[in-house]
Amino acid sequence: MLKFHYSLAPNPMKVALFLEESGLPYEAIAVDTRKGEQHQPAFTALNPNAKVPVIVDGDVTVFDSNAILLYLAEKTGQFVPPAGERGATLSWLMFVASGIGPFTGQCVHFKHYAPEPHPYAINRYDFEAWRHWRILDAHLAAKAWMLGDDYSIVDMAVWGWARALPFALGAEAWEQLPNVKRLFDAINARPAAARAAALKDRHAFKTEMDAEAQRAMFPQNERLKA
Repeated sequence: MLKFHYSLAPNPMKVALFLEESGLPYEAIAVDTRKGEQHQPAFTALNPNAKVPVIVDGDVTVFDSNAILLYLAEKTGQFVPPAGERGATLSWLMFVASGIGPFTGQCVHFKHYAPEPHPYAINRYDFEAWRHWRILDAHLAAKAWMLGDDYSIVDMAVWGWARALPFALGAEAWEQLPNVKRLFDAINARPAAARAAALKDRHAFKTEMDAEAQRAMFPQNERLKA
């Protein structure tokens, strides 16, 4: 059975959604990143980058959420856009991987978790996060789904990060990104989204951002103490 190493962060949740949509049987293996489990040798043997998600499918190990989505779509033949949309599929998957995810994640970090305010960093990452999300919103203005008429892995990739939008950009995010909100609501209305969200009930993840969690999540801060 496929093994899915996960937390409740945006990237693992994309994969959880695919697994629930596709009906693939899987074993969910929690990786509690605030406890530092992502740094244990058994996990870094699967992903040297020490990040979730990771899947182990027999003899095949895949890390990076968008790579996993593409692998699973090709494996199952599900939620793969038509061949004529191959270029658009790869382009938007990489847009999420290289733009939406990193800039939204850094926006969250500097607004909520940095040990001291950094106005320059907050301004840069807030600006870039908004810029990337507005590109998506404009793209969706004339489309039901990211690639047109068919729900696909690209929509799943967007959904994972859209779940974090109010925390990242503030309550005004949904008002200013109406087309993203429409896509998000349409995916949330699918039964698979509810099943994916229910993963939170399978494991009691650590919620405190205490000293242990800070060391595990932001090891770069240890250099400042040296």
